Amino acid sequence: MEESRNQGLSFIIDKLTKSIENRVSKDSFQTNVLLIKKSDLPIIAKAKWQFNWLEEVQYQKKEVFKLTILSNPKIIQGLISLEDRDDHIHVHLLESAEFNKGKSKLYLGVPGNLMAFACKLSFSKGYDGIVSFDSKTNLIKHYESTLKATLLFGNKMYLDTNSAKKLLLQYFKE
Repeated sequence: MEESRNQGLSFIIDKLTKSIENRVSKDSFQTNVLLIKKSDLPIIAKAKWQFNWLEEVQYQKKEVFKLTILSNPKIIQGLISLEDRDDHIHVHLLESAEFNKGKSKLYLGVPGNLMAFACKLSFSKGYDGIVSFDSKTNLIKHYESTLKATLLFGNKMYLDTNSAKKLLLQYFKE
């Protein structure tokens, strides 16, 4: 299968929360990030996504993870595609579920939660929390201010150990 061309990530960090937060009630819900299973594919296929996640799970070098609420594990809140590059984790795609986008979104904190998971994975593999990604040009400043990401060159960005630790502590208490 031919590698898809990544035009840069375009997720918006709406709010850094403790897990994910209901936009209206402000209630916080504990989450889980799990590797996509075969049984998730029909669920993903039925939902409206900007990216072709069914194609994304076919790439051997990438792993696709889903974000769910602990008390409601069948509803996927967001997805992230990651690659282990032997010295850091690279984020290929990140997307909130359709109901978590726009002004009337249901939950805040989905993109931050998924990025924190990427940092957690990086730490667990001994990569000091280093996470890279390609950004849309118009979102570079947004990622610098919200995630404390650093621009390498062009649209290539990364989270260093300190930025990753802060994000990890925001979402994971371990």
